[in-house]
Amino acid sequence: MTGLAELLAFLVLLCLVTKPLGAYMADVFEGKPTFGSRVLGPLERLIYRACGVSPDVEQRWTAYSGACIAFSLVGFLLFYLLLRWQAYLPFNPQRFGTALAPEGSTPMTPDLAFNTAVSFMTNTSWQAYGGESTLSYFSQMAGVCVQSFTSAAAGIAIAVAMIRGFARQSAGTIGNFWVDATRSLVYVLLPLSVVGAFALCSEGVLQNLHPYRTTTTLEGAQQKIGMGPVASQESIKLLGSDGGGFFNANSAHPFENPTPLANFLEMLLILAIPAALTHTFGKMVKATRQGWTLLVVMLVLFGAGCLIASWSENAGNPALRAFASGSNMEGKEVRFGAAESALFSVVSTASSDGAVNSAHDSFMPLGGWVQLFNMKSGEVVLGGTGSGLVSILLLVLVTVFIGGLMVGRTPEYLGKKIEGKEMKMVMLSFVATSASMLVFSAASLLVHFPASSVWNPPGSPIANLTNTGPHGLSEIFYANASAAATNGSAFAGLNANTPWFNLTLGLGMLIGRFMMIVPALAIAGSLARKKQVPASSGTMPTDGFLFGSMLMGTIFLVTALTFLPAFSLGPIAEYYLSQAGALFR
Repeated sequence: MTGLAELLAFLVLLCLVTKPLGAYMADVFEGKPTFGSRVLGPLERLIYRACGVSPDVEQRWTAYSGACIAFSLVGFLLFYLLLRWQAYLPFNPQRFGTALAPEGSTPMTPDLAFNTAVSFMTNTSWQAYGGESTLSYFSQMAGVCVQSFTSAAAGIAIAVAMIRGFARQSAGTIGNFWVDATRSLVYVLLPLSVVGAFALCSEGVLQNLHPYRTTTTLEGAQQKIGMGPVASQESIKLLGSDGGGFFNANSAHPFENPTPLANFLEMLLILAIPAALTHTFGKMVKATRQGWTLLVVMLVLFGAGCLIASWSENAGNPALRAFASGSNMEGKEVRFGAAESALFSVVSTASSDGAVNSAHDSFMPLGGWVQLFNMKSGEVVLGGTGSGLVSILLLVLVTVFIGGLMVGRTPEYLGKKIEGKEMKMVMLSFVATSASMLVFSAASLLVHFPASSVWNPPGSPIANLTNTGPHGLSEIFYANASAAATNGSAFAGLNANTPWFNLTLGLGMLIGRFMMIVPALAIAGSLARKKQVPASSGTMPTDGFLFGSMLMGTIFLVTALTFLPAFSLGPIAEYYLSQAGALFR
């Protein structure tokens, strides 16, 4: 009952945040004055002058895409160089990257640096390393933290550009990427992250530049305690759907997530902007009921996932019922318990955040299935900062297309006719991301390298698994899903820090990011050029219960048709085998 009460409280508070934050963002991106304009306006104009950007010049979708790709590429290159040269840069009290680095630290090899730079540039935050044993404070602040801001700003900009595609008529442009990204940073991400950082500090989240401390445990052993500027990075990692943990344990670490209140606040920070963007959409297209319909669909799917995961974890492990009853507490923090861990896991995978407060590898099969479904569905269950709205709008187009076929009319949405060229872009996005998940998963199970190969020292990628049977399949499947869905969380039973996984998962992240962005912008450009068609008696309503039900059915249909075999061989098979008493080693 406690878990259900927390879920209801969380949903209520999330809905209360949605309208004011969504309306504020609509005003920001429509260029209207806001309560922060007087303070933040000069900073915005200073950025335009420094970068040579004219805020009055708009771009076609091709130029908008090119600007986004160039912006991301520069961020990737700078972060890659920073990672490779961190030994020569300041704020490195642990001497990472030098011969004086502590024993057990992870060297930043070229393949790991590539994977890490791609990960944060694409807003994925996949980490094949432990933050406190690999990255200097400078790499955390100037690399991870900066990329958390810029990648999130790019995601919001893409969502705003797509909204304009529906809102405009006979227009050849969809806005200016540099303006949208700047406003995302200055008016949305920066002020919210400052407030979030102070709130987390008040709960005990660490924020300093001290060297690591060596302490003596109760058993008399020596232990190094990591320090660092955690709260400032924690706030933006959550708000920006980045999820990259300062520490390897991520939000399970007491310095990142010390109290139940901090845990609740972190979940709210993860979903605040994705939820609010649905209201921003409704305001900008002058049809707020459309935005609320999208939000209700998202929350219904979210709530269902939370109930399944929570029930599964509270039911416990059937293999242990003969010895003890109770929740499945393996891999979970006692200060949170099974219910809060299940809720956090759904929040992190329903978004593209990837932050975790428990070990997803230790979840029961149905809990793991919910996590996989959230990512495989395109992360439309609220989704990431900007990317969630874009993903669900792509599925809305599929839904109205199917509805149009049923009644024999050209499908329409918000007065725009949805034609073959838009649907081709939607299918390109779906096929590319789904193929990335499935093809790289299959390759990782099938390829084999010589034992001496630099590509994978153990001999084959599958040798890096700590679990066999269906759960082992799910580990690899989850890793590639997390990459293509730009989520970044992991089952963590897979040793992914090898050249093979660093390269393939990095490519999966690039596909998942840009094969969603470019088709979405092409759709926005196409729709912006069209005139709105007046609604008639044959127009299918898209703002009520019937359409919401159709949209949910489409999400399930598309996900099931694409991934049902993988689900069946992984978490579903594991569930039935576990109920029958089967064990795997």
